[in-house]
This record gives sequence, structure tokens and C-alpha cells, in this order.
Amino acid sequence: MPVILLQTKIQAQRERVFDLSRSLAIHIASTSKTNEKVISAKKTGLLELDEEVTWRAKHLGIYQNLTSKITSLNYPNAFVDEMQKGIFKSFTHKHIFKKISARETLMIDEFNYESPLGFLGKLADLLFLKKYMERFLKERNQVIKEVAESGEWENYINDSKGLTGF
Repeated sequence: MPVILLQTKIQAQRERVFDLSRSLAIHIASTSKTNEKVISAKKTGLLELDEEVTWRAKHLGIYQNLTSKITSLNYPNAFVDEMQKGIFKSFTHKHIFKKISARETLMIDEFNYESPLGFLGKLADLLFLKKYMERFLKERNQVIKEVAESGEWENYINDSKGLTGF
């Protein structure tokens, strides 16, 4: 089972980075290359524990639907989303947020996945899939970093939860 481990230092409070990472709006903004769209009932706001979201996106030239669920949430330290339905055999994405200082956070992604199609899936991992997924996650993290470090972050976090000011 391939594992992708990424670390991103962000000049922003941990709570802000945590919430941006759960924002549906920032996910859409960070995945413009794959034209991701929410096709589930929940379309806006921050994902909470036990909530599911279904995405439709074009990856590797094929339109796909993928449903993931927040299966663990420990504010503002970590959360986990897991695939419920989709093209992978399975995936678990752990999001960990370590406070470096009052205004600096280390965001850690641990993405474990299992490709479908047995031997062919393993071959795809070696040839291109792991690199493709790593690049996809790095691009998403770069958008989170840029937004968190700018004044734009307030546009992506739901004010009704009283989360502004981070």
C-alpha cells in the first residue's frame, strides 16, 4: 500500500490552517485543474466529524466520483478522511497540525491508498499514480498555505461558527 507523506510549514495559527483544510470552498479552489465539483448534499462550509462529501472530477482524463467521510476529528490537532466510494480500492488521509509557534504551523499529510486492479494497479503506482497523487496533494497544500498566510483566509472559513480572528 503506497504512502505519501508531506510536510508544509505555514505562517499562520494552527486553528486557521486546520479549518482551511476542512473547507469545501478551498478544496474547490485548490483543485481547479481537475475541475472538482461537489455533487453531494453538503456543498459549503467546513466538514465536521461523520460528514461525507462526494466530488466529481477529471483525473487522468477520466471523470470520476469519489465520496469521503471525516472519520476522526480532534480540533485543532488532526482529522482523518476516508474513502467511502470511488475508484481507489481504499484510501485514508490523515491531516495533522503541529503548532511550531503562535503564528507558525506544520501541516502534515499522510495519505495511504490502495489502487484497484491488483497487479495492474501496483504497476500504475510505480509508473505514475503515486507521483500524480503527490503532485495533486502538494498543489492543494500550496493553495492552503497561500490563503492562510494572506488576508484571503476569511473568505474560506464559515463566520457562523465564530472561527474568525485566527
